[in-house]
Order: sequence, then structure tokens, then C-alpha cells
Amino acid sequence: MARRIDVTGAGGVRLAAWEFGDPPKTDPRTDPGTDPETDPETGPGTGPLSGPQSGPHTAPGAGDGPGVLLLHGLMGRASHWAPTARWLSGGHRAVALDQRGHGRSDKPPRGSYTREAYVEDVEAALEQLGLGPAVLIGHAMGALTAWQLAAKRPDLVRGLIICDMRASALGAASQHTWTEWFRAWPVPFATLADVRKWFGEDDPWVERPNPSRGEWYAEVMAESPDGWRPVFEPDQMLRSRETWVYDAHWEELAQVRCPTLVVRGLDGELGRAEAQEMVRVLPRGQYAEVADAGHLVHYDQPEAWRAAIEPFLDSLRDA
Repeated sequence: MARRIDVTGAGGVRLAAWEFGDPPKTDPRTDPGTDPETDPETGPGTGPLSGPQSGPHTAPGAGDGPGVLLLHGLMGRASHWAPTARWLSGGHRAVALDQRGHGRSDKPPRGSYTREAYVEDVEAALEQLGLGPAVLIGHAMGALTAWQLAAKRPDLVRGLIICDMRASALGAASQHTWTEWFRAWPVPFATLADVRKWFGEDDPWVERPNPSRGEWYAEVMAESPDGWRPVFEPDQMLRSRETWVYDAHWEELAQVRCPTLVVRGLDGELGRAEAQEMVRVLPRGQYAEVADAGHLVHYDQPEAWRAAIEPFLDSLRDA
């Protein structure tokens, strides 16, 4: 179960935060706080929403460990973190954020999708949720946002986990490839099974069948009159991406003073040499890798992912 808390990000953008825990089960049709993204009755992208809550909020029964804010990657959503967050909820207050343009958060057509806006959103969320100083766990784009905030506001971040995000510039060719890839999507999809098959098997980017990748993309689809479409606007994703792909981020990484764990999947986008250089640049960096995992480390190998980050989280609790 996840309970929604509305927070206000940069420029007044409404952001949906989801607080994970494991209270007694209730009927999702009558409990307005039930997470619609993971409700089997409503499916991805549909279902009721809870009303907004405001002010610092403490979860009943939350553990005595530090608060944790989980940040998904580009195109992702908070519910991608549900298994990790529920595991964490035994000893932490775990909250996952739908970032602007994603999930159930606002997607203003003319809104700002800059690095500054994403970072300011997380800064505002931590303050409004009363989570800081928190542990930030970020995947891909969410990891970059996390370490940029840690460099900017060290008072809000006590620990950082970077999951499969590069610090090097990706370049113009990368942005062109993504543009062409979005154009290749056969939308609308007739069924969620078609979504899973295309992204798990038929997508030219897939080197070998990857069911977990298909499930990841099924989670970001919503049913429309003509079929299943992404809950985000591809143009906004490209606008978000172009604010980081042309620049390297080593300088900001070096400014992160809190303990930081860099995690990579052995078959992911972050190579071992670059990951180890990131650890060297970080003042308090540590390294972990997950075998048989690609870019979606926490989806590909959830148990190994938890085993990789648990000792680091325990060290923060004992600090």
C-alpha cells in the first residue's frame, strides 16, 4: 500500500509523493489512499487518487532509521520503487516521488524541464515531507538529481545511493538516438501484453529477451480510447534529457560530502571503469555491482539489489 501526499515543486508544479508502508490491508475501492499504480483491480495508470495532504508527515509505525526518498529515472514513476520501498519501510520512512512530467505529478506543457527545476522539486519535497536529512536513492536521471541536490543542500542529505547513472557527457548522438527510438514505438498498443512483448522482446534496443524490462514499461502505460499509451509526453522526456546529456557532471559529484554508494548492473549503461572513477572522485564513495542485471538493476535482480545496498544503509543507521 502507498498513500499519496501532494507537495508543491518549483514554479507551483504539483508533485505526487507516495509513502510506502505495510499497514493492515483495506479494500482499494473504498480506501482513497490506496496506490492506484499497483492496484490489481485498476491496473497501471488508472484508478482513484487520494486527496492531498500537507505539512510534515510521519508514517505510523515507521522505523527509527533515517527517512528515504526514492527517485525514479527518465520515463519512470514512483511505483517502480514499490518493492524496494516496502522492504525499507520496516526500518525507515520510505517515500517515492513522481517527478514532474512523470506518473501522477503535473505535466505542464510549457513548464520547465531543466536540471534546476528537477533539483528544486526534490529540495521542496524533502522540506515539505519533513524527511531531511534523508537518504536519497536515485536511478539514472533520478540519481543525477539526487547528487546535484546533495552538492547544493548537504543539510538535507545524509546518504546517497546512485544506481546506474553516468557522470560523463553522453553527447548529441545520444539525443538523436532517443528521438528516433521514440518514433519507433508502435503506439497505441492494443493490450498490456503487447506492451510487455514489444519492450521485452521486439524493441530494437533489446539485445536478448528481458521480461523485467517489459514489466517496467507496462507500468508507465495508461489505457486510452484507442489503446495503451505512455503516461508521459515523449517530447517532455526529450526536453528533460537534453538538459543533461551534453554536459559532464564530475564537478558536482566531487562536491557531494555525504557517504555515497555507486551501484551498477554488470550489463547496464554505467561501465565499471567509469563507476570506479566516480567512487574515486566522491569524497566518501563506495562501490557495488549486481550480476546478471542491466540498466534496470532493481527490476532485473531485486534480491541482489537489496543485498547490495543493505550494508550501506545499515552503516548510515549506525553512524
